[in-house]
Amino acid sequence: MSDAALLPIFAGEQNLSTVQRGLYLAGGLGLAAAGALPRPNPLLNLLALAGGAYLALAGYHGHCAVRAALGD
Repeated sequence: MSDAALLPIFAGEQNLSTVQRGLYLAGGLGLAAAGALPRPNPLLNLLALAGGAYLALAGYHGHCAVRAALGD
């Protein structure tokens, strides 16, 4: 996936501090790792992987679209 595909989601001014970016990255990677473990319900795995990936990418880019939509 190229950066052009992610641009509409993570474009905009940075709305995460350095500490928040680190927490988003750590939490996102942890959630994605937990989603990679086998579970009886594969939908939970998919949700954990998608949520973890979003948090990690938001931390990397420094812009959270959900936080921006809520108005900080």
